[in-house]
Order: sequence, then structure tokens, then C-alpha cells
Amino acid sequence: MKVLVVNCGSSSIKYQLYQMPEKRVISRGLVERIGEESGAIQHHYADEVRRLEGQIADHEEGMALILETLSGGEGVLASAEEIEAIGHRVVHGGEEFTGSVLITPRVIASIERFSDLAPLHNPPNLTGIRAAMHELPDVPQVACFDTAFHATIPQVAYTYALPYPLYEKFGIRRYGFHGTSHRYVARRAAQMLGLGKYKIDCITVHLGNGCSMTAVQRGRSIDTSMGLTPLEGLVMGTRTGDFDPAILFYLADRGYAVSSLNELCNKQSGLLGISGRSNDMRLLLELSREGNRRAALAIDVFCYRIKKYIGMYAAVLGRLDAVVFTGGIGENAVPVRAAACSGLDCLGIAIDQALNEQMVGRREGAISSPQSGTAVLVVPTDEEAAIADDTYQIVRQRSCPIP
Repeated sequence: MKVLVVNCGSSSIKYQLYQMPEKRVISRGLVERIGEESGAIQHHYADEVRRLEGQIADHEEGMALILETLSGGEGVLASAEEIEAIGHRVVHGGEEFTGSVLITPRVIASIERFSDLAPLHNPPNLTGIRAAMHELPDVPQVACFDTAFHATIPQVAYTYALPYPLYEKFGIRRYGFHGTSHRYVARRAAQMLGLGKYKIDCITVHLGNGCSMTAVQRGRSIDTSMGLTPLEGLVMGTRTGDFDPAILFYLADRGYAVSSLNELCNKQSGLLGISGRSNDMRLLLELSREGNRRAALAIDVFCYRIKKYIGMYAAVLGRLDAVVFTGGIGENAVPVRAAACSGLDCLGIAIDQALNEQMVGRREGAISSPQSGTAVLVVPTDEEAAIADDTYQIVRQRSCPIP
């Protein structure tokens, strides 16, 4: 079965075409600058890269361009009709969706309703779904939710200490994000340790421009660092993570508008805010080596927060098989992994510096020392493969229902 995976942003569409169930990537690409004067598509197939530039009016035109490129004589598809299923990344599924689902009018209505909880993500996700349905109306489509893996979080972990009617009326609670990534690396870590997927107790650490951690008990999420929105938790590229909310009241009293506070917390803070230079960890590490004190402070605060969450989640879990690093920073920033795990011998966590230095460039393996009672792993995430697999399984069962 050929499955197209679509990740639709406000002005972009990422895509990968898979041959399932082998999970073999046939081609991948990115449509960017949709709705701007000059758009582009970059298409990867085998060892070839094809880039075309031109105006792309909207997502529907972008989706049409993807299908045209996939079946346009590049040796990928003879026709777009070879695509048998489409899997869509959707950020927020609220409390309604605890797993990936076949898209129906009811599902679309629910995704639209949850747009209040993810106004920057669900609307473009919906735009991509509608564009794909318009171009391939007879092809089954599946929604894969970032929040779904965290549906198993218990009430004690997702409830905020706010007046309870705010939860009942507005759904204000912890939802968590990056769930597809956390699920993927937890499952892969279980395989690496020779455990069943529902036998592993681990802490998954997703570090990119957005960062989050999850406590996984017996293969299921029981707590996670992001909350109602992706702002809570770890220090991120441009987001604050945890901080005293009264700071916002303090700044509001001094003339800051709500819109400017939102911008400050989500786009001007984190690594960028502390360093004053960049949200790119690679550049900050370079600046730190050159003696830039604020870059060094940004890195130290970033790593300290990770270490603190490891301790909290170890306490919540009670036992720990592994700490698993993933995401662009988690997979490549050797000093970050070392600092985040330093001084954790009390938890049985210790890394081997030589192994740590080798584990870069999407390499997978253990970086823990032989003396470590807990495995420390690096696992490159593959959210697209997880979406492709969910889509394949759902569509296959729909075509051949299990008696």
C-alpha cells in the first residue's frame, strides 16, 4: 500500500510517500511560502533533488502540486491514483481522540472545535485535510493526533489547581504534545532493550525548537511537560517553559498588552531570550566555547530544566529502565546530553562520554556507561513513519475487517 503522510503548516506542506507495510520512504518533500509572492517545492526522490519555484496561491494548489510532482515523470508514481491512503498530522484532539482515526465529517467538526485550544496548528491541519480530500476524494484519510498518546495521563496529573468549573466549561487541563514522537521513541527503546512495548518504564526527552518530556509507565504516557498549550514545561528555542504566571500580571500593570505578552512568551523567550543572540543550539554552543556568558547561561538553564524533570519523572515512575533522547538537539547536541545527565548517579544514571560523542547524525544507540543502572539511549524520532503505520493499519482493517 502506498501511503502519503502530510504535515500541513500555515504556509507550508511537508510530505512523505511510503511503501507500506515495509515503511520504505519512496519520496519526500516540502512546499513552502504558500500564499506569498514566490513559493517553492523541494522534492526528494532516490538521490535526486528537484526544486521548482513559483507562486502557490493556497494549500489546495500546494496539494495539487505535490500530486503532480509525485506523478510527473520522476519515476515515483505512474498516477496519483496509486496513493491508497493519506495520513495527516493533527496537533490537538482534545479529550475526544485517544488514537488515530479515519477522517469523517464528524472528525472534521471536532478538529475544528478544538482549534480554540490550538489556534496556530489545527486550522492549517484542517486546511491540508480539506485540500487532500478535494484532490483525492475517494482515498481514505486518517488523522493522527499529537495529543493522543497522552490520553492515558491520569486526572491527578492533568488537573490544574484552578477553579474546577474552568475545566468543565472550557476544557482547561494538561493535554501534552509531541505525542507521536514520544510514542515512537518509547516503542523503539523497548525494542532496543528487549522489552515488550507495554513493559517499559522510561523518560522520553524530545529536544528541538519545541521541547517536551514524558513519563512512560508500562508503555503508556502518565505525565508530560507541555500543558494546555505547548508553552509549559522545558525551556525551548523561543518559549519560556515553566515560569511564575504572576510575571504576566506584573508586566500587564506596567503597560504590556495581552498580545505582546503572548508574543514575549512564545517567540521572544527561551534560548533566544536568555542569550539575546539565537534559538539555535548549534550557534549557542559555538558562542559559549568562545566565551559568550549569556549563551553559556542559556545552555545551562536549558540543561538544568531537563535534569529537574528527569528527577521529577523518576519519582513519579518509581522505577526506570531508560532515559531516551530524541529531536534535533537530543539527537546531536553532545554537551546538552552530558550536562542534563550529570550528577544523576543517585538515580543510577551515568553516561559514557566516548559513546556520547559518537552518537550524532541520526545514529541510534546507548550512551550509558557500564556502571549505569539505567540505560541512556539516543533514538532518532520518526513521526512520519508512525503516522504512516497508523494510517496503514486503520485503512487495512477498514478494507479487511477483523471478524
